[in-house]
Amino acid sequence: MTEHDKPRRLLILDDEPAVAQTVAFAAKRHGFAIRMSASPEAFFDDVAGFEPSHIIIDLLMPGMDGVEVLRNLAAGGCGASIIMMSGMGSRVLESAQRVGLERGLRIIGILPKPFKPAELRALLDAHAHHRAHPEPITAADHETLLDDIGPALRDEQFVLHYQPKVHLASGRPVGVEALVRWQHPTFGLLPPDRFLPLIEQSGNMTLLTICVIEAGLAWLAGTSDDSARQLAINISATSLTDVNFTDLLHERCIRFNVDPARIILELTETTAPRRTAELLDILTRVRLKGFQLSIDDFGTGYSSLVQLAQLPFSEIKIDRSFVGGLHSSDQARKIVATTVALGKQLQLTTVAEGVENEAQARALTELQCDQAQGYFFARPMPGDAARAWLRERK
Repeated sequence: MTEHDKPRRLLILDDEPAVAQTVAFAAKRHGFAIRMSASPEAFFDDVAGFEPSHIIIDLLMPGMDGVEVLRNLAAGGCGASIIMMSGMGSRVLESAQRVGLERGLRIIGILPKPFKPAELRALLDAHAHHRAHPEPITAADHETLLDDIGPALRDEQFVLHYQPKVHLASGRPVGVEALVRWQHPTFGLLPPDRFLPLIEQSGNMTLLTICVIEAGLAWLAGTSDDSARQLAINISATSLTDVNFTDLLHERCIRFNVDPARIILELTETTAPRRTAELLDILTRVRLKGFQLSIDDFGTGYSSLVQLAQLPFSEIKIDRSFVGGLHSSDQARKIVATTVALGKQLQLTTVAEGVENEAQARALTELQCDQAQGYFFARPMPGDAARAWLRERK
């Protein structure tokens, strides 16, 4: 059964019957089967027996508050999409949302009381087609994957999918981001969060990075027209400790006849604080060779402004957590607006990631963000499919 085929079941935890009935009425008209719980004890029984696809939690409950409920849901491995509801101020709601996200829960939004039915429907619709969480890898599988990394690198089992990036004002594609996958003979196509920690553990990150660079450059060189002007590649912290990295990268561009100006190296913000003379050396040489440099997941680290001042970035990528909160969080919208304004003042390209619906794309356009990527525009896709997608929209 695919995610699209799964029944839409909504479980409501609220000790105010009138509010719960209002939520139930709006969701039922939207195709949901409903179950309501007035106490945490009954609620957890329903989580097990009803198997909800969606959950709405009132944060202010007698006996067990919403944060305790979230803690228990996380401990039980809950995979439902969760909406939090409360009459408390928005900052408290947003803080509770972060608690849930930090614990690995799928928090899809917050709903202040009182709310309009349209606000609830928008939240339910925006996340109706999320992918299901993959089954967790067991300890035995973990060891198997570690053993398989060497042969996988040798046999070219690591493949790239490409997610288009779009210029918001015109709607035209500006390039793609290369995203690595492991086409494992036993486990199938694995996303990066399943294997990148193992790659780091095995000491093979630099080798994988080289494989990704070569595969991405080969794909770009094989794209005959100008539909993919830019290729973004994620660079690990390990690569940035090698003073020869810039020369290796430049040599590969010469080999594949690709202008370095078309390559954007994405460096996660959590990596960048490890500033050393070597790091500044490498990043400066990267820019001198003509490559673009992007700070990824902007706003999720601890020294963003210092990094922008001291490291030679040309692009800011706004983290998906802020993009996802554009319409549910006043704080998130202010952070996005401030980041875009900062980017313009520093003459940096601003890119929003994780755009999932038209409302988010419209809001980002209004805020004058330059570019965006996300499921609303296109999912990551294999190389041939990405070429076809780009040609159709050139």
